[in-house]
Amino acid sequence: MNSDSDLQIAGDILEVPHLLQAPREHPATVAEFVGLARSIAADRSQWEHLVQYDATSRWYHRLRTGPGYEVWLLSWVPGQGSGLHDHGPSSGVFTVLEGALTERTERGTRALEAGAQKVFAPGYVHEVVNDSLEPAVSLHVYYPGLTKMPMHAHATRCAASHPQEHRDHEHGDHEHGDHEHGDHEHGNVVTA
Repeated sequence: MNSDSDLQIAGDILEVPHLLQAPREHPATVAEFVGLARSIAADRSQWEHLVQYDATSRWYHRLRTGPGYEVWLLSWVPGQGSGLHDHGPSSGVFTVLEGALTERTERGTRALEAGAQKVFAPGYVHEVVNDSLEPAVSLHVYYPGLTKMPMHAHATRCAASHPQEHRDHEHGDHEHGDHEHGDHEHGNVVTA
């Protein structure tokens, strides 16, 4: 016996299969979706070569799908915004990859710099805008995948700051189409 301890373990404890959880192929918890977003953000080779900028509408690209989730890459030139919306039954993780974006909610306005991350639940209402003078890129993970994106009428303070956007997005509840990018043909819904 060891004089320092009366307990000894024979063999490698890590080789006992029932004590180890198998790594998941796909995320299933909020923490795992946050981790997925962080790992993609940190590995620029997964997304940097795909980014494009479009002055007429926000550019987007579905980067990945998995059981019950989607990962989208979006670019924002100065002045582009999402309109006030929620994500229907989807929760999500929103990460700024490059540049800066502004998020407006009923609670106020928040500047989001590169690296900022936001987790939101179904029904979370916000507007995301590139108020800066430089382009921005963001990553969005939706679970379940985004199928509904109700648009909301702007409060007076939001409408006053973006009157054209207010007129463009006050159409109410939109389903199964990309209402900000004009991609009704493919049925994609992408937003912040």
